[in-house]
Amino acid sequence: MHSTDVIIIGAGAAGLMCALTAACRGRRVVLLDHANKPGKKILMSGGGRCNFTNMYTEPANFLSQNPHFCKSALARYTQWDFIEMVAKHGVPYHEKKLGQLFCDNKSSDILQMLLDECASAGADLRMDTRIEQIEKTTYGYQLATSAGPFQCQSLVIATGGLSIPTLGATGFGYQVARQFGHSLLPTRAGLVPFTITDQLKALCTELSGTSVDCIASCNGTSFRENLLFTHRGLSGPAILQISSFWEAGDSVEINLLPDHDALAWLQQQQAERPNSELKTLLGEIFTKKMANLLAETWFVSKPMKQYTPAELAQVADKLGAWQLVPAGTEGYRTAEVTLGGVDTREVSSKTMESLKSPGLYFIGEVLDVSGHLGGFNFQWAWASAYAAAQFV
Repeated sequence: MHSTDVIIIGAGAAGLMCALTAACRGRRVVLLDHANKPGKKILMSGGGRCNFTNMYTEPANFLSQNPHFCKSALARYTQWDFIEMVAKHGVPYHEKKLGQLFCDNKSSDILQMLLDECASAGADLRMDTRIEQIEKTTYGYQLATSAGPFQCQSLVIATGGLSIPTLGATGFGYQVARQFGHSLLPTRAGLVPFTITDQLKALCTELSGTSVDCIASCNGTSFRENLLFTHRGLSGPAILQISSFWEAGDSVEINLLPDHDALAWLQQQQAERPNSELKTLLGEIFTKKMANLLAETWFVSKPMKQYTPAELAQVADKLGAWQLVPAGTEGYRTAEVTLGGVDTREVSSKTMESLKSPGLYFIGEVLDVSGHLGGFNFQWAWASAYAAAQFV
């Protein structure tokens, strides 16, 4: 029987952060994972450059049924604390936009930093280790694993959500939560592209690869970012962001003219350039291909002077408030996060410890806390892991 102070299950962002922080406190830490390598999601994140935090992180950037839960951890380990670690290791980085910080080189710089910190603090990392059973004992927790039995005082679940199963994501953390009496909030894919199956599909396919600035809105929330047409539907930052607020059957509104009041702009064009065709004017804002396709698919393109006020209003409605009902999303296969999860009302916001089973902790994505796109989910991983590591 291998006996230790702390066992952390899951060698992703939260698990590694918790391991290095707890080990720095002098705790004996064993980190177990069923995968063959640690930090696979870190490596693929941010297009291989790892958007590791956001300079403007605040609680408003997170979704949860219990919106106050994330405040304590985020306040105690901020984006500036993580940036300090990155600077200490000499990892070069830059702000891309909207406070999003990316590695100059590649994601492996962040993973290597975490692994180096774990090694220097003495955390014991064991990959290729399957957890077969967990039992509560008078001492703490006992685990039957493919590498033999382990026991610990504190058990930390850092197994993430269901997103991107090809990287090894499973519902294991949710099973453990259920086993020890926790409620789970319904899970679904978040930060995920929409699929389109109706007559719009042809437009999306034709425009596949075209990106355009827009405002996407759904259920009272809006994001201004780029939209990307794909052969399956719609993607890009604006769509990924709004997908977390969308549920099946909801309508999404897209403003393709975010810098203009659509009707006022069209009226101005009609007054100033009466002989110009609509598609010519749209070609000055969108790509020529997109302008032509929109003009053919949605409108009858003609010289501006030929539009009646009612027709102009219809054009404005389509460009400034395009309404669509996605068929669905691409699901966990490409989702960046899992919405829902372990109900945070049954977890201490200060320590991340279970209120149902003392000595059991939940950190990172397994909890019902999901960030917006842009480095916020990593910051939640770092902050929740740090919070738990002070008490395990």
